Amino acid sequence: MSIKINIADNDTPMEQPKKDSGIKIEITKRDRIEWDLNLKTALNGDLMILDHKDIDIVVKPDSKKIVTFAKELVSDVVYGAESRLLEYLRRQGVIVHDSIQGGNIYGSLEGKIMNSSTFHPIKTTLLKISDWMKTEEPYIKGSTAYDDMQDDLLLEPDNENSTELGEVPHSEKKGSIDNSNLFAPYLYGRYTY
Repeated sequence: MSIKINIADNDTPMEQPKKDSGIKIEITKRDRIEWDLNLKTALNGDLMILDHKDIDIVVKPDSKKIVTFAKELVSDVVYGAESRLLEYLRRQGVIVHDSIQGGNIYGSLEGKIMNSSTFHPIKTTLLKISDWMKTEEPYIKGSTAYDDMQDDLLLEPDNENSTELGEVPHSEKKGSIDNSNLFAPYLYGRYTY
């Protein structure tokens, strides 16, 4: 709950106080906004968001920048996610329109957060990143479900995709090629045919 105080300018002299002195106290209740992000704080105060499957997002409060990095491999998928995030924030009015550029680390993109006198820029940025993450949930769930399905297909195949032998025991020698007693003719002469 917040308290709102309005002080009005009275034209009356200070010697004659009135009952209505121009100070109005109004108690207003603001809605509480909550969102979930997998957020960590770096030693220098940067906020690291690690929720996305392909990218890591770093919000730098000191320099008012957002920098995105690839989690593993730099690919078109990673660039697409970075670009979607920064374009979403640009359309929402969070970052400066002409500030989206490549970062100084290979495969990173960055943008500058706008200044605001009415809203807290960093909190607003985190809220909008959380909103963007909600739009990315179907993509993240679909790609992880596909990866899990491929892993299950390889590691635990069904009857159609497995052999009749089941578990094959390991032995010292397998197959028809003996690798311990190979005759190498090139060792005994120039070339023997």
